Amino acid sequence: MIRKYRTGNPFPTESVVREIPASPGVLPYFTHSRLPDGRPVLTYTMADDELVYGLGEQVRGMNKRGWHYISHATDDAIHTESRVSLYAAHNFLLVFRKNTGFALFIDNPGTVEYDVGYSEIHTLRILLPNGDSDFYLLDGSTPKELVKEFRGLIGQSYIPPLWGMGYGQSRWGYKTEEDFRRIRDRLQENGIPVDAIYMDIDYMDHYKDFTVNRDAMDLPALSAEMKRDGIRLVPIIDAGVKQEEGYSVYDEGVEKGYFCKKPDGSDFIGAVWPGLACFPDFLRPEVRDWFGKKYKILMDMGIEGFWNDMNEPAIFYTPEQITDAVDRISLYKGTRGMVFEDFLQFQTALRSAVDTECSYKLFCHSVDGKRIPHEQVHNLYGYNMTRAAGDAFREMEPDKRLLLFSRSSFIGSHRSGGIWTGDNHAWWSHILLCLQQMPGLNMCGYLYCGCDIGGFGDNTTEDLLMRWIQLGIFTPLMRNHNGGKRDQEPFLFSDPKAFADLIGIRYGLLPYLYSEFVKAALGDECYFRPLALEFPEDDHAAHTEDQLLVGDSIMIAPVYTQNAVGRYVYLPEEMLLIRMRSMEDFDTQVLPAGHHYVPCGLKEMIFFLRKNRLLPCCAPASCTDRLNLSDLKVFCFGDGEYALYQDDGFTTNYTDPAHFSHICCRDGALCSDNPGLTLTKANL
Repeated sequence: MIRKYRTGNPFPTESVVREIPASPGVLPYFTHSRLPDGRPVLTYTMADDELVYGLGEQVRGMNKRGWHYISHATDDAIHTESRVSLYAAHNFLLVFRKNTGFALFIDNPGTVEYDVGYSEIHTLRILLPNGDSDFYLLDGSTPKELVKEFRGLIGQSYIPPLWGMGYGQSRWGYKTEEDFRRIRDRLQENGIPVDAIYMDIDYMDHYKDFTVNRDAMDLPALSAEMKRDGIRLVPIIDAGVKQEEGYSVYDEGVEKGYFCKKPDGSDFIGAVWPGLACFPDFLRPEVRDWFGKKYKILMDMGIEGFWNDMNEPAIFYTPEQITDAVDRISLYKGTRGMVFEDFLQFQTALRSAVDTECSYKLFCHSVDGKRIPHEQVHNLYGYNMTRAAGDAFREMEPDKRLLLFSRSSFIGSHRSGGIWTGDNHAWWSHILLCLQQMPGLNMCGYLYCGCDIGGFGDNTTEDLLMRWIQLGIFTPLMRNHNGGKRDQEPFLFSDPKAFADLIGIRYGLLPYLYSEFVKAALGDECYFRPLALEFPEDDHAAHTEDQLLVGDSIMIAPVYTQNAVGRYVYLPEEMLLIRMRSMEDFDTQVLPAGHHYVPCGLKEMIFFLRKNRLLPCCAPASCTDRLNLSDLKVFCFGDGEYALYQDDGFTTNYTDPAHFSHICCRDGALCSDNPGLTLTKANL
């Protein structure tokens, strides 16, 4: 059951797609109070054994108890446990014990703070920015069903083209067409499958959106050349539009009044990669329509996918901040022997020059003729940039899927694109962080998600990259991306073949992974499932934070510690251990329910097949375009039936019954209702 409670006059975020009439009274389960400044506070007393899931993209574990979090989209590349905000704002909580609980979505675009047993171990405390919110309360069902009901409330998740689930190679620093050819050639020479090579900001003409440095590349010709090898080029698009007369996007935005304004009505100016820039007012439908259709400039050059970045929005500084900081700093010119208090003020003046939060106080949005301070709707900016592109794609290419994912997000943008988790680091802890973020993101609608494999910042190592790929094999977005000093393309390390074999496993598993992804999107389910939701009466499962179910058939338990030669795994039921070194080199072993130490060498990966489940696979190929999806090998553990989803991978006709077929295993024999499939049992 879903009930809606309203306070004040909420800003219409359009996060939900179902109209729910407001219920009388106040939100139950919580006590209601206010701070002296008038801000509302919700308080709930948690039982010892209650778990708190959700909040989407955040630090720490799947269970959010014991820390405090702030929904405030933040450009912060240091993802340590001390952080309270990342790039997104996902105001969904699932509070449950065993097979009962409730879920809450707070539809407020401002800064919402969550104290989940941080100040007082049994107290969940939510601090709201104002008295204008819609609260959606879901109860009366099992926790797993509550998530499904919430997903139905917010609308169907974005489904990428099939090639978007292939391996992607990226780096901040590919600048010329020779760079892209070199990466393609080295991947192919080493037998490493690839579907996408990403283009960071260096492809642009002086970092201007929807432009290409024509001295460095002929993009239409390069794109066509890459596609002949089954590879798509995927350029980045940033939120800031360079302030430069003669640059058509800037000129049009100024002429039509499409940029965010300062309170005096002049265009707000902030600095990002191109220097001084303006920021489209994405909260306005006409601005979204204008900006979204600019993507066609690159689409006409053969581009079929994009990633949106810097859309919290990230702002390096503003001219006002620099002027103010220089004036304050000048007071200390020639100062000798500053006392400590003076030095602190000097540091504060320096930091204020590049304080993004100060920048947010300087501009406004225009909504229905009203001027809205950015701070009140901050978390909607990245959401509406993604929405601008997604809506334009649906209008310009209604029958075609384009790849789209974003850095910043708010619940609702999941209908237009996916997300990646931003500028992580080459730290072993960030393998685990990625795994633990995935189910919370799925609960909030983001099925197409992943992290920068190998770490964006710092310098990776061969063993770290290999272990990370073993997790990345299962994330829908599988992209190796970095901006550190050390290049981390797989062919640069001592054993490129081992990397080729591992990435080949991803391609071999795609019949299953793609089926489970699309079925989860169409059925409002989770692709990544915490053990606590699937085995609600199992206390060990409730506290297992480093394993996940992927779809209905398999469980993953990746290795994420340095120099490990195995790991401990908890099996809530009897499962089939599958140990793979390649799609052709594997072994299997039945393990009973319980705790196990499972050896796992560096160049092999382990995962588990559930009882009476099937796992359809195919032979790897150099790219998804060249997969033979009609010749399947099927792992079986007992008798079972599997609903296989196969479409053309490009069009938007997802629900045609012809896309579904069924594979059965009965008494050890395979059969299917699809005569076009050739089936072979993999684990004889």
